Amino acid sequence: MELNRALCDSLGALLRTIAQQELLPRFEAGVEGRAKADGSLVTEADGASQARIIDELRRCYPTIALLGEEMSEEQQRSLLENSAEGLWLLDPLDGTSNFAAGIPYFSLSLALMRGGEVVMGLILDPLRDECFSAIKGQGAWLNTEPLRAPSARRPLSQGIALIDLKRLAPKLAGHVVSSPPYSSQRNLGSGALDWCYVASGRVDVYLHGGQKLWDYAAGQLILAEAGGHASTLDGEPVPQRALTPRSVVAAADGGHYRQWRSFLAAG
Repeated sequence: MELNRALCDSLGALLRTIAQQELLPRFEAGVEGRAKADGSLVTEADGASQARIIDELRRCYPTIALLGEEMSEEQQRSLLENSAEGLWLLDPLDGTSNFAAGIPYFSLSLALMRGGEVVMGLILDPLRDECFSAIKGQGAWLNTEPLRAPSARRPLSQGIALIDLKRLAPKLAGHVVSSPPYSSQRNLGSGALDWCYVASGRVDVYLHGGQKLWDYAAGQLILAEAGGHASTLDGEPVPQRALTPRSVVAAADGGHYRQWRSFLAAG
């Protein structure tokens, strides 16, 4: 399977169709969620979306296995360890709590891993009809237009930070809240889509205490190919061939990124 824009466009069309058929009608009708073992929420929309995407990918790409969020951890580990032909990484509905509450900020995320690294990623916001995509070494796109992480339009002191406070260590969370280097803070609720908001310059800096592989796989590639910057709190690259959650420190602009890292290191 050759990685190119035509493939990205085809996969983006697939995600759009499934979102229109499985997610949007349930969002408009309102659905109730149930708590999973880890306390996170799941709805019938998550399962319906995952089942449809799995069926279509197996039909088109039968030799490539798929790891989905709604699989057991045992299944996920087995797939990571036995994926010589490549591995799809899928979050069929990222932002389930938003979806169930009627908040219009959720997404579908699909990435392809080969040889232990992510080589292609797509994130669809079905409500705004925005599909962010990237291919390693070939660039990033928003729908059909090239996506480039913009240079800072304002100092960080006047900027917007996107932060998931609940997964941060208490000391660091206190540092962020008590003496912020930015003007305004948000927590929007879809980790995958958050990466795209960083890459497009809609927010200035980003911080998350622990994302899982399917949350960050596509997004980190989109940001990197757009020219943005990201690492863990420890300064390591975010992507890892493992199920262990990874922290995220990110920004579109290099100066903002260095300033943000310096501030967090002082906490």
